Order: sequence, then structure tokens, then C-alpha cells
Amino acid sequence: MVSSGDYKVAAGSRSDAFFFDFDGIKNLFDTSGNRNFTAPHLGGKSPWTGVDSDTTANVFSMAVELPTAELAPRPEFRIWGRCSVLRDGELVHANRAGHPSMSSFFNTDDTKVEHNAGEPVNDRERWTDQFVHLLGHTGGYSREEAIAAIDEHGLLPDVLRFDPSKPAAYPNGRTFT
Repeated sequence: MVSSGDYKVAAGSRSDAFFFDFDGIKNLFDTSGNRNFTAPHLGGKSPWTGVDSDTTANVFSMAVELPTAELAPRPEFRIWGRCSVLRDGELVHANRAGHPSMSSFFNTDDTKVEHNAGEPVNDRERWTDQFVHLLGHTGGYSREEAIAAIDEHGLLPDVLRFDPSKPAAYPNGRTFT
């Protein structure tokens, strides 16, 4: 970690802090075919195992701490992250994150690689039609209703919004709990 006054920057390998019950997700959703998490099949019993699939995973992370006043005059900002893996001597973008589980619920097996390699600036143009289709298919939304829901919940672009003047809790950022 490096610090100067109120500013701190830390970077390095850390234990993955995200609890992820992958077996519970597989139990919760029908992951067969190209539907990727769109066909719940609970059958009345809890899908959760309580086992963290990420306990042996490490991530290279970067954290920046600065005074909230530096964000003025518009305190809300948008964050996204990217996970890359070294493959054949090159970094390949394997996952990106803004909203939790966005890629899992709104992309198919056929579109996940493209989504994860993409940039949020292109999300609205590239993914609106797919999100509208999925919301229509799973929730009966009309095109106009789906677009209104996407806008209301800030789903596109896939970024996590944070306003430090409001309590930190999803959908206003995320907290460790």
C-alpha cells in the first residue's frame, strides 16, 4: 500500500472476498442447453449448500481510497471490474462485473464470452435487444416495459453505481457482510 495524506492505493494478490455458492446456483437454475440460468426448477427445497466455491481462489486487486469531497460536484460514480486470465501468453478478459450476476442472468452461453470481453460504453447498443427479449420471455414485459425496467434499475451499461451521500448497500455499491 502507498499513501499520501488522505489518499491510499493498494494493489496485489488477495484472497477472493466474494462468497459464491456455485453448487447452489447449479441447484437453483437449469443450466442445460443455451438458456443459462433462465429456467428455475426449485421444486420446493432450498438450493443453497452454504459452501463457498471461491475459498481457494486468489485475485489481483486494486483499491483506491480518496476523500469524498474529491468526487464533487456530482458525487455518484460508476464502477466496473474486469477479471482476466493468462492464456497462451496473453491476458484474456474472462469476466467483468458491475451489477452482481448480470452476466449470469442476462447472457446465454453463446454471448457470455463477447459480453465479458466488451466495454460498458458499448453495452446499451449491443445488449438492449437481448435484455428486452429475455425480460419479455421470462416476465411478459412488452418492449417499452422492458426498456423502462432496464432504465429504472440502471442495468445498462453494466456498471455498479455508488453515491457516497447515500448508505452503502446494493444497489448503491456493495458492502462486505
